[in-house]
Amino acid sequence: MIAEGGKSIYGASVGILMLDAQFPRIPGDMGNALTWPFPVLYRIVRNASPDRVVRHRAEGMLDAFINAARELVKDGADGITTNCGFLSLFQKELSKAVPVPVVTSSLMQVEMVNRVLPVGKRAGILTISSSTLTRDHLQSAQVPDGTPIGTTEGGREFTRAILGNELSLDVDKARADNVDAALALQSENPDLGAIVLECTNMCPYSADIQQATGLPVYSILSLVSWFQSGLRPPRFAER
Repeated sequence: MIAEGGKSIYGASVGILMLDAQFPRIPGDMGNALTWPFPVLYRIVRNASPDRVVRHRAEGMLDAFINAARELVKDGADGITTNCGFLSLFQKELSKAVPVPVVTSSLMQVEMVNRVLPVGKRAGILTISSSTLTRDHLQSAQVPDGTPIGTTEGGREFTRAILGNELSLDVDKARADNVDAALALQSENPDLGAIVLECTNMCPYSADIQQATGLPVYSILSLVSWFQSGLRPPRFAER
């Protein structure tokens, strides 16, 4: 066997573009490396704060994200993702800038989830900030028009702590915010058949949301696990 080179790092097929943040990233958060069952590569995009990306459309940050994505590919990533659903705005530009597949946002799952649900059911979105999740974000991720949206905005802990980039997080209160928002979304939409979590920091609460609503819950973890399975399919021994 002859081994071929060309990368700096091997075995980590997914490169993650990280916001420049300091809030706690508990297990289940995609920014906590223990979350993943496979190796990943991280690259922090400096000055891309949660507030700037979520509330201000990541204005002036496109070049920084492109440069970071190119560095991840140079280091060895076979595919690129991000750790904020609002970065769907950069899907087209990032895809043009690097020679590998790109999946910027958990929102890109909504259309796919709709296709597997029973007739008469549809997916809804749970977001950290419905007030700044615009039609542009949704269209960039090809989210169908009229998709119901719920939010943790106005809750006790989650949105404030994450977007405020606070150094502490009351996990129980953050969990309650997510569950309450999911239940409200379900109550307001009798045809809801599944929930897609826009925010990557919601992932630690996926099981709680599923248990409370009884609905399938999809997140950036489900999307990137699928993404990675194509970048590096498992090899099975011949029988």
